[in-house]
Amino acid sequence: MLLSHFQYTYIEAGCDEAGRGCLAGPVFAAAVIFPPEYCNPILNDSKKLSEKKRIELRPVIENEALAFAVASVSPQDIDKINIHNASYKAMHLALDALTVKAEFIIVDGNRFIPYQDIRHECIIKGDGKYLSIAAASILAKTYRDDFMTHLAAEYPSYDWKSNKGYPTIAHRNAVLQHGFTPHHRKTFRVTDPQLKLF
Repeated sequence: MLLSHFQYTYIEAGCDEAGRGCLAGPVFAAAVIFPPEYCNPILNDSKKLSEKKRIELRPVIENEALAFAVASVSPQDIDKINIHNASYKAMHLALDALTVKAEFIIVDGNRFIPYQDIRHECIIKGDGKYLSIAAASILAKTYRDDFMTHLAAEYPSYDWKSNKGYPTIAHRNAVLQHGFTPHHRKTFRVTDPQLKLF
């Protein structure tokens, strides 16, 4: 069972991103604020849930959250500012869009660029520890998957419907054969399995 909140003094938002390691498409991030003592035994890290379960949970999260928001940063911006900064920018944009102002932020991972003057806490594997981060991971993942599935019809050679822009062997081979699309991140090495930045 995941924890409801890291602290209870301030209005707390959980943040997470999806698509950091992709060859193509934007990076998405979400911010979620749940009521105090919120409980949901099914919510978990999006990577530990099936696609069907993530899709089922999305409207539950949206209906039961005090506030939620999803934002993205384009491949062009990723190439300009790098994927790490783009991930934090997407989180900041999601926080900007919340209808309830966060007073404390918990973030999945070990690094974060401070948002305004609001205190934050980085939590390694936080999407498997706190409900709001888990919910943010589900929203970011499902919104991004929808985006890539929509793009897939326009670019069938890259199989984005299945790989969602991640660097599968088939996806890398398609880039080598057909070249980049406007939705590819040009600063990622197509032939490098680790996808290190230039």
